[in-house]
Amino acid sequence: MLKVGLTGGIGSGKSAVSALLRERGAVIVDADGIAREVVEPGTPGLAAVVAEFGDGVLLPDGTLDRERVGRIVFADRDRLAALNAIVHPLVGARMRELEEAAAPDAVVVHDVPLLTENGLAAMYDLVVVVDAPVETQLDRLTSRRGMTEEDARARIANQASREDRRAIADHVIDNSGSLDDLKARVDALWEDLARRAA
Repeated sequence: MLKVGLTGGIGSGKSAVSALLRERGAVIVDADGIAREVVEPGTPGLAAVVAEFGDGVLLPDGTLDRERVGRIVFADRDRLAALNAIVHPLVGARMRELEEAAAPDAVVVHDVPLLTENGLAAMYDLVVVVDAPVETQLDRLTSRRGMTEEDARARIANQASREDRRAIADHVIDNSGSLDDLKARVDALWEDLARRAA
């Protein structure tokens, strides 16, 4: 099994790379998806978040108001640390379960947005960083996700710098071009990952 850490700043296109790797045969362990799963209604994770942040972070249907929580934590590093202290251990345990279920010769790609920030590079056989200029990230966040520029800049500022991410990378995927450019880069990456896994 080849364990790959995949990361990139918000709006870099990491999810697109993850989807392309899945198409090529990688087992994807999606930290964001798992982070949503561990705070679904009725979970100990959601109960802990409500205990920390109050009932105001719940929507009328009892689900977590992710936008509201985002506005709270991305404006206050201490609140972000409190949220991470609840969610990260739960996510880590679920990720290990999924990895253990993969075939022995699989390429298991852990899609981890905060891999750099949390010092997780050593957990993987290699690290792939999806990179795009900050202006490209801002454009994607405002035009595709509907964020205000202020919100987008705050989210980017709360993540590791491009330089910090690139410093831990075994592979850097430049995603400042077209989708065809990205597919070609992912094809080359996949060849290397499949060879290493074999």
